[in-house]
Amino acid sequence: MPRFVDIETPYSAPSLKGVVKNIRYARACVRDSVLRGEIPFASHLFYTQTGILDDNSPAERKKGILAGKKLIEKLNAATVVYTDLGLSKGMELGIGIAKKSGRRIEYRSLGKGWEAKFLKQEGRHSHSKIW
Repeated sequence: MPRFVDIETPYSAPSLKGVVKNIRYARACVRDSVLRGEIPFASHLFYTQTGILDDNSPAERKKGILAGKKLIEKLNAATVVYTDLGLSKGMELGIGIAKKSGRRIEYRSLGKGWEAKFLKQEGRHSHSKIW
């Protein structure tokens, strides 16, 4: 049976360009996880979509993080930390929560060239004009 995993990647960045790169990276990591046969959840991709929660609002950001972590706890999911872009404060928080609850933590890398590979895939996606 496939296992549930909590995907940890950076989201926030000082510039819009940085946020776009982090979102692209998170999507590539979710894709990597699915292709490994896992059932990933990346709350920072779900809750930050337009009209759901605003990552620039500390209160809404906190609610999104807590909602995602509560779901992950219920699923007893492993935490998978993708490290190509480093560790953010949000990722460190997620790792800390996983450690406190005794859940398994794994570290992964997509490796060099991840962005070029993902851009090809992204351009062929059936909904590339929407997202």
